Amino acid sequence: MDFEAFFVKTPATLDEIRSRVGYALKRHPLCRNIEFDIVRMPRTGKGNWTISLRSVTADAIWEASAIVADIQQAYDLAVAA
Repeated sequence: MDFEAFFVKTPATLDEIRSRVGYALKRHPLCRNIEFDIVRMPRTGKGNWTISLRSVTADAIWEASAIVADIQQAYDLAVAA
């Protein structure tokens, strides 16, 4: 069994990542009013991208961070053609 296939990130455009983060935050009751920006993108086509969270209440910080971390583990920023 090829275990590396389980850890391959799915390529997504900047708009797709922004949408996925927004929808995921809105689904959680504590995170519905959180505002965010994608503040850092990789210099190469693939790599880490960073989200800045704003308007986060103290009771939502851990949930919002976990949601974003899960999405970061699943998606690479795709190179715009």
